[in-house]
Amino acid sequence: MTLDHDTIRPVSTGRVGRGVIGSVLSGRLGWTLISFFALLALWMIVAALLQSRLFPGPLAVGDKLISEAASGELFYHVGVTLARVAVAFFLAMFVGSAIGILLGRARGATNQFFDTWLIFFLNLPALVTIILCYVWFGLTEAAAILAVTINKIPNVAVTVREGTRSLSRDLDEMASIYRFGTWKTLRHVTLPQLAPFLAAAARGGLALVWKIVLVVELLGRSNGVGHQLHLAFQLFDVSMILAYAIAFILVVQIIEIAVLQPIEARVNRWRR
Repeated sequence: MTLDHDTIRPVSTGRVGRGVIGSVLSGRLGWTLISFFALLALWMIVAALLQSRLFPGPLAVGDKLISEAASGELFYHVGVTLARVAVAFFLAMFVGSAIGILLGRARGATNQFFDTWLIFFLNLPALVTIILCYVWFGLTEAAAILAVTINKIPNVAVTVREGTRSLSRDLDEMASIYRFGTWKTLRHVTLPQLAPFLAAAARGGLALVWKIVLVVELLGRSNGVGHQLHLAFQLFDVSMILAYAIAFILVVQIIEIAVLQPIEARVNRWRR
């Protein structure tokens, strides 16, 4: 067999590079970057037209973000807020999941009785819960964490309860026949099936918890992002407000992408 050298053409590395770049830009990442820069450009244009200290541009907000980071204030207050978010989030997920599983397994009068409780706490405003916790327990760290946890538990419980109601009875019967026991059934049968519902509760819970934590800090704490936003509001420092808001949003997005999404993918590996 002979090769025709005329038909063998070198592949242009520039063409390959352009192809890779084109495929990236045409994908989800590309549209995300395009959308981000479009929003940034719109922000700059509006800020340039208004020329107001109440609507600073991206450069002014960026300068404030850098100065706060350089002084260490940004990392300190974001860290304090993240610690409160983590504690309240895990407490709410644990207690809410336990309540949701118990109510999902319950039947008849028990379920109807506690369903009224869930509806009541779901519709209880977060601000009311925060104020009551501060009035009853004082302006303490425990009161702040309790207020956030109470606000999140009903949401987790409702989501997990609906997931528990949809569990496979065949798998439950199999676990009973093979005498798995309560804890083994929970670990190998119940929780894997509840994984999508737990992931949904966790994802929605993270967004809800950090927003409530900011209100808690604004009303009764002497540190944290909420406290800094309160100070900035008193000074009408919009650059500082936007700098802390953007910084914390970026941190939460990193947690979502680097922690929650990989965990969700791992717990769902058993599904076909």
